[in-house]
Amino acid sequence: MEETLYIKNMVCGRCVAAVEKALAEQGIVPVSVELGVVRLSELLNPDCRERLRGELERLGFSLLEEYNAQLVAHVKGAVIEYARGVPAAHRDNLSEFLSHRINRDYSFISKLFSETCGITVEKFLIAQRVEYVKELLAYGELSLAEIADRLGYSSAAYLSSQFKRVTGMTPGEFRNLPVKERRPLDSF
Repeated sequence: MEETLYIKNMVCGRCVAAVEKALAEQGIVPVSVELGVVRLSELLNPDCRERLRGELERLGFSLLEEYNAQLVAHVKGAVIEYARGVPAAHRDNLSEFLSHRINRDYSFISKLFSETCGITVEKFLIAQRVEYVKELLAYGELSLAEIADRLGYSSAAYLSSQFKRVTGMTPGEFRNLPVKERRPLDSF
């Protein structure tokens, strides 16, 4: 019988790699590991689950047991993926993407997320996108227009106004800061 584990605080590729390593150290072979979700081909026995829980906590992750917490973690991972990895040319709107990914009605997802997190899914997406824009600006490899295009914004001007509304500064001002402060993705 298959088992799905939901893991809190998995927010990037390095997190996936860390969880894969922790699983391997416990002798657990996953079917797949994605942001916030590990699929196993069989159920974990209680001792193995507790050892894995301890290792994940040591690494800064949490094994989620409560269904709504699992679902919210899954939504967060999907939103981060949407904000960072879905090519703009192939992007559904957020509600369609989440409904398909989570296999639930978007109104249910949105209500549960807002009640649990105290922020709407859309505001969470904007915060994730702004943090990703900060990352791309810090690298200095792309122009603002290229970043806007990559993230599916209608224009660099719209990206700039959203960035300023969230951070209080323009992308150019951020790029010129000597120390570019960013928020950990799991702090939203």
